[in-house]
Amino acid sequence: MSRLPSNRPATANHRLLILLAVAILARVATFGNPVVHVDEEFYFFTGHAMWQGAWPFVDVWDRKPIGLFLLYAVPAAFGFPAGIWAYQAMALASVVATGWLVARMAERLGWGAGATAAGIAYILWIGLLGGQGGQAPVFYNLLMMGAAWAILESDRRGVRSLGLAAMALVGAILQIKYSAVFEGMVFGLWLLGGEWRRSRSPVALILYGAALVLVSLVPTALAAGVYAAIGQWAAFLYANFLSIFHRNPDPLPELAGNLGQMVLILSPVVTLAVLGLKRATRNREHGFLAVWLAAAIVGVLLFRPWFDHYGLPILLPACTAAAAMLGRADWRRRYTPALLLTAALAGQIVLVALRHERGGPAQFAALSQAVGKGPGCLYVYSGSTMLYVATERCTLSRYIVPAHLSRAREAGATGVDQDAEITRILARRPAVVVMRPPYNGERPAAHARIMAAMADGYRLSAKLPMGNEMISVYKSTR
Repeated sequence: MSRLPSNRPATANHRLLILLAVAILARVATFGNPVVHVDEEFYFFTGHAMWQGAWPFVDVWDRKPIGLFLLYAVPAAFGFPAGIWAYQAMALASVVATGWLVARMAERLGWGAGATAAGIAYILWIGLLGGQGGQAPVFYNLLMMGAAWAILESDRRGVRSLGLAAMALVGAILQIKYSAVFEGMVFGLWLLGGEWRRSRSPVALILYGAALVLVSLVPTALAAGVYAAIGQWAAFLYANFLSIFHRNPDPLPELAGNLGQMVLILSPVVTLAVLGLKRATRNREHGFLAVWLAAAIVGVLLFRPWFDHYGLPILLPACTAAAAMLGRADWRRRYTPALLLTAALAGQIVLVALRHERGGPAQFAALSQAVGKGPGCLYVYSGSTMLYVATERCTLSRYIVPAHLSRAREAGATGVDQDAEITRILARRPAVVVMRPPYNGERPAAHARIMAAMADGYRLSAKLPMGNEMISVYKSTR
């Protein structure tokens, strides 16, 4: 392990300021925007609804673990729009802290010359992979870095409690995103390998393995226990573990396109990581990083469909290992600055393109004003779920995510008949109905059902731009 310089506090503070400045410049265009990503809109809505007494999986349906909604409940307590700034500030802090840990780990592994560049690369690349706002990995990557650090310390010092701490962090991550389970399993196996090297005792190995599994399952068991205690075990079980197996696959061309985009964006930093590991001195810590990188890649490939932000966990080991190349003397002078500047420019181009595609605060404010604050309930058949929060209108269904009722891939996968639920909502006569134009993957029958209903007792009140689409607002005439 490389020795840190004696002036580490000053160096660390300087690096932290650099990473903070880079993160602010990379993300400032998103600050205050309530429609950065549809996922974050829904997470914020659910966190807000929890303060009104709603239970995820029961009153608001989704597959994400309860920990993600608890996380969003913190900024949602500030209301709208202050809560938008709050969750984005939380995401910014998490990104900077994670980038700092990436740099520190690179330094620990002997690549100090490229450590700060590795941290910067992490901050810039998450913007290229859909992490401009508060996607789940933006938050849990920080915990995963903590777990990886604890594993390295456990290996070096032979302290089992550090391994248990690592798996406890993995357990917390699982209650933010279940897809981290594969990386968690690999981390556990690595710890067991270290235990066997130290003790050569089958009994000690079994006991340690059981303890690792136990601590990693505690958060999930606690969540399940709470839902069982309130009589909602079946709702918890189906939403968290069963419904995903009923979801229909996306068309192959769409899957291939999404995967290809992710591979294209990740390829530069992963290539640098592989080259860095290939040139590195063979030791157990470098071996752990190589195994972690492979596990992160396989973990992403295992869980379809593939969206750009699914690749965010790969950046942790990839950027850390890339420090070996980014810090080489010939790279520091020419290639590293060019690569980072290119990534920064590309990130800003992506933000501008996404603003054009999804819309911004001004367009959302106009749409919210057109919907109005009441009286009567709102039904967002397709469009921004943040409208529920901004207009403070009531909902008519626990299926808030429009895709759960309108997308073909969700047919038979949500625990309700899609058409029957749409019919039930319309029978309750929502005061306002919001819908976007037909989109790829939408069930034509569902769209036609809404249009037929709008012709009977509704009028088109407004048609406003939201990004590259025109959103229709219908209001009841009864």
